[in-house]
Amino acid sequence: LAQKYDAQSERELRAWIEGVTGRRIGDNFMEGLKDGVILCELINKLAPGSVQKVNEPGQNWHKLENIGNFLKGIRRYGVKAHDIFEANDLFENTNHTQVQSTLMALASQAKTKGNNVGLGVKYAEKQQRRFQPEKLREGRSIIGLQMGTNKFASQQGMTAYGTRRHLYDPKLGAQQPLDQATISLQMGTNKGASQAGMTAPGTKRQILARALGLERCDAATIPLQMGSNKGASQQGMTVYGLPRQVCDPKYCGAPGD
Repeated sequence: LAQKYDAQSERELRAWIEGVTGRRIGDNFMEGLKDGVILCELINKLAPGSVQKVNEPGQNWHKLENIGNFLKGIRRYGVKAHDIFEANDLFENTNHTQVQSTLMALASQAKTKGNNVGLGVKYAEKQQRRFQPEKLREGRSIIGLQMGTNKFASQQGMTAYGTRRHLYDPKLGAQQPLDQATISLQMGTNKGASQAGMTAPGTKRQILARALGLERCDAATIPLQMGSNKGASQQGMTVYGLPRQVCDPKYCGAPGD
């Protein structure tokens, strides 16, 4: 916050405040404003009667009350709440940058109200526009250019939702579609496709092409690519879930041992 403090703005504010109040601030700008006396006199010069009583800087609460009365006065004068510093920002030296920003906003507000101020900016005046009720009613039926335009748009010939709509333009010499079952070239074609010989879903279909010299496949033969179950046996398997004892005569004794 301290790095944002502008020394040039301080010099301009010093010259403006001293010129309006007729009082010298001192070498230390913030220390000269800490008691709130000059600040109260400043707002009273801009808006007479803003601070009814200015306390002599005897006690700390006198100084804080002066600063608080100044802040209330500039808010009534037109300075926005987000531009106003807290009393402790000045009294406890916690945020001199915000104090400077508030004084600049006050100078801008004074310039806007017609005072001769050489710093700050002049706020734009509010432009209130009033339209007759008749004009407002007329605008309800007009589509603004920002929203685009529906000129030449038409829903003529639209079918129910989900059904296909054929486009036909006599000017282009395009042939009118014959029926809803016609598949146009833009949609591709199923010419030559056939489902002849298809079995029920889930059953296996054997494919045989005599022109390629393929032989009929035996569904019971397991090709080598799939491995082999040669030698595998389920002999002696019990019902699912029951234990199965494995016995090898080479390692086990006679049955019953």
